Amino acid sequence: MTLNTSRRGFLKSAAAAGAVLFVGATAKGAMAAGQSADAMLTPFVKIDASGQVIAIIKHFEMGQGPATGLSTIIAEEVGVTMEQIGFEFAPSDPAVYNNLFFGAFQGTGGSTAIANSWEQYRTAGATAREMLIAAAAQAWGVEATALDIIDGQVTGAGNSAPLGDFVAAAAEMTPPEAPRLRDPSEWKIIGNPKTRRLDSPAKVNGQAQFAMDVQLPNQMVTMIKRTPQRGGLVVSFDDSAAKDVKGFIMAQTLPTKHGVAVYAENTWAAIQAREALEVEWDMAAAETRSSDEIRDEIMAALDAEPTYNVNKAERAAVKSAVDGADTVVEKTFYFPLLAHAPMEPLNCTIEQTAEGDIVLHDGAQMPTGPHMAYQQIFELPPEKIHIKTMLAGGSFGRRATPDADYQVEAGLAFVMTDRTRPVKLVWTREDDIRGGYYRPAVGHRVRVGLNADGTIAGWEHQVAGQSIAKGTPFEPMMVHDGIDHSSVEGIGDSPYQIPGMAVGLTDTQKATSVLWWRSVGHTHTAYVMETMMDMAARAAGRDPVEFRLAHLTGDEADQTRKAGVLRLAADKAGWGKAPTGRAQGIAVHKSFGSYVAEVVEISGNIDDGIVIEKVTAAVDCGIAINPDVITAQIEGGIGYGIGHAMRDQITLSDGAVEQSNFPDYEPLRISDIKMIETHIMPSTVAPTGIGEPGTPPSAPALANAIAALSEDSELVAELPMAEAGVYFA
Repeated sequence: MTLNTSRRGFLKSAAAAGAVLFVGATAKGAMAAGQSADAMLTPFVKIDASGQVIAIIKHFEMGQGPATGLSTIIAEEVGVTMEQIGFEFAPSDPAVYNNLFFGAFQGTGGSTAIANSWEQYRTAGATAREMLIAAAAQAWGVEATALDIIDGQVTGAGNSAPLGDFVAAAAEMTPPEAPRLRDPSEWKIIGNPKTRRLDSPAKVNGQAQFAMDVQLPNQMVTMIKRTPQRGGLVVSFDDSAAKDVKGFIMAQTLPTKHGVAVYAENTWAAIQAREALEVEWDMAAAETRSSDEIRDEIMAALDAEPTYNVNKAERAAVKSAVDGADTVVEKTFYFPLLAHAPMEPLNCTIEQTAEGDIVLHDGAQMPTGPHMAYQQIFELPPEKIHIKTMLAGGSFGRRATPDADYQVEAGLAFVMTDRTRPVKLVWTREDDIRGGYYRPAVGHRVRVGLNADGTIAGWEHQVAGQSIAKGTPFEPMMVHDGIDHSSVEGIGDSPYQIPGMAVGLTDTQKATSVLWWRSVGHTHTAYVMETMMDMAARAAGRDPVEFRLAHLTGDEADQTRKAGVLRLAADKAGWGKAPTGRAQGIAVHKSFGSYVAEVVEISGNIDDGIVIEKVTAAVDCGIAINPDVITAQIEGGIGYGIGHAMRDQITLSDGAVEQSNFPDYEPLRISDIKMIETHIMPSTVAPTGIGEPGTPPSAPALANAIAALSEDSELVAELPMAEAGVYFA
């Protein structure tokens, strides 16, 4: 069962129920334990006198599985089954619940949930186990080394009792400085393919509470009438027609003038009243470019010298090597704006308590952002602001905006009321697709020189597009020497051993609000790298798998692990043995610390329709905490990547988004891919990312399969594929 409460709330409620053992960390990162709510740390695990173990999940759950993964780690170390553990989402408290990869910031993203929490949660679970064992050893007068906790029972030396019997005594003890972590040979849950998600039953039976499910007593619903073009401001509005809508309460211009907040008794009334509202906009500073103009600007930037040299290679020398090569393979690529389009549109609910505290109910991916923003909006200290993190129906990065956009909207809408009624902000699907944040539009130009023996002599690579990080609070972390790493990740730092590689980058003007999108820069860099490797292999007369392996001959982990998944995917897919009438394409890529190779097998043709018969994936993400979750994430990542490459784009006309909903921004259908097969590489390396790494290789593997259909087939270099004349049956 998923519980949602504030820090003060869950500590007090647990303490009131009787003896409770809390185990977690102090603000300085040291493990601590106790049962006093007032003197307590911020816990990662709590155990009550009934023996109920609760994992406190510091990461947001949008379907990618950290609630199950982190609970699995705790359960394994404590010694309980998955049926004996529950979870709660942690409150907003970046002093301890910070993402270790993000600094002093609490948030989920970049496929870091398990990777940055692995040691923390193992240590917390082991600490709890050793404290309970110490209490039992003291009660029984035996050596602690003779005891263990198995399936929730403290057992050994001829004794056995439920772990709950020792919670009170354990809570009075000093935690061990270096608890013994269970050896992998002891694991029963970690790596077990039969371990199932904790949140699935509640989602199936309707008990799970998503942010959209929040319904507080006497709440109002607000929707925002937003500018149709980025940068427009409200001059005035007329709500005369809106007043005729049953349930309409009022309308007010946001203090930022970015829109008009419409308040109503329910969602339908808010939608109708907003449609009836007439707004005069100041468009002096608004975006007016069309998609064609934006594309032309990006292509012009590719024609010029890049602003930044990413990997410090001598560009002139690399150009000379390419120009002097026996064969030159070159291609120009373009990637359009893309929407995130999660199944649950954006929403959150805000209320004020009798004590004057502000409470936000939200599928909060980056709780530190709205927490800081609300301190300014409401002029309150941080301890007077509480964020109750709910489940979210997807995000793909959309809920992780640097400016906490929709939470700020809700806060501003609420502060304009008398605060006696909660306010629920709701976005429609059209709001999200037309007025949200997008994967940047990006262009690439690549020239690869090949020697007579088919080896790479030089690789010239230019990128032009809109920076995600520049001008945001994340700039100090993501931008170095002027280079936004998210624009070029996966190219200059590719594990391929490519001699004479020069990578240049030019930032172009942002056409709209841009944001990380599932796998961020890897969404386009993997496509370019992997299709160019195929083109180079064909030009050299070599097999695409063999050609890639020839550039992964190093003995460092990057080469050996990438080569490992490449071989595994090729073997499991029967590379080179496709039935008559079918073609295969392969791609392999490292992202977020993990390595994924995929083989796409297709039939048909681009005129009558291509059928994706099968996708075979191999993944190395370190220790596989939950194989079932890993498989699901790889499948989802493949579908997300292929679906968008097939037919999706966001286009602008005079600065306004033309798409509005799923009929003209169509997500992947379950019928689009007949079969996906995932193989997980065994590993003893610490876990790495899994939420995003399945996406980057999927589209280039499909593109390579299409190019391999016949001698006349060409690589699709401008997405979506449907716009390039590729028809899917």
